Amino acid sequence: MYRLPWADRIAAVASLTDAKRLQLFELVAAAPRPVGRDEVAESAGMARSTASFHLDRLVQDGLLAVEFHKPPGKAGPGSGRPAKMYRRAGGEVGASVPDRNYDLAGELMAAAIEASQAGSGPVGEALRAAAFRKGRELAAAAGSMGEFLAQAGYRPQDDGDGGYLLPNCPFHRLSSQHASVVCDMNGAFLRGAVAGCGDPEDRVAPVDLPGHCCARITGAS
Repeated sequence: MYRLPWADRIAAVASLTDAKRLQLFELVAAAPRPVGRDEVAESAGMARSTASFHLDRLVQDGLLAVEFHKPPGKAGPGSGRPAKMYRRAGGEVGASVPDRNYDLAGELMAAAIEASQAGSGPVGEALRAAAFRKGRELAAAAGSMGEFLAQAGYRPQDDGDGGYLLPNCPFHRLSSQHASVVCDMNGAFLRGAVAGCGDPEDRVAPVDLPGHCCARITGAS
């Protein structure tokens, strides 16, 4: 589950505060097929150059995607080159301040419930297993512990001893209401991450710092 960097997600959501950009996004998102800039500009009652500028900005911000093919009704020799067509991007873009990752928590909990219902044991054990696997997978893809922690929303800070303090909890609201479940899941997720980076799981240690995650990453021994 790759997420855009937090600043990019904030920028993408902020992009839609522009009234023209929001209008174009809604037109493209509602279309049953990819649409060209001329069609979008005409529907919006907007100059082609203005529509083109805002459409390309929406692509840059990750809200729209581009395809190149010939418009409907134009095919075969002499029909011209493929045109630039726009469609809604396949993924979702969400941002919160501070950075949170409730989608990940929901994914892990749903996977745990399914596994438990299928006979894999108590749901708590299934949740720890699902969190460990996901942490290992994401950290291995990120390439380093620091990069993984940043992508997952922990806002890691170097502790000066080869480890990281985690001043942001990606599951803050859930953990404040269901600490035993969420912190257990979070610990398994981080243990999977250090394992995915080839380090011992005991690099994950509990910590009690106001406003911080319930765990920290100690220096590699």
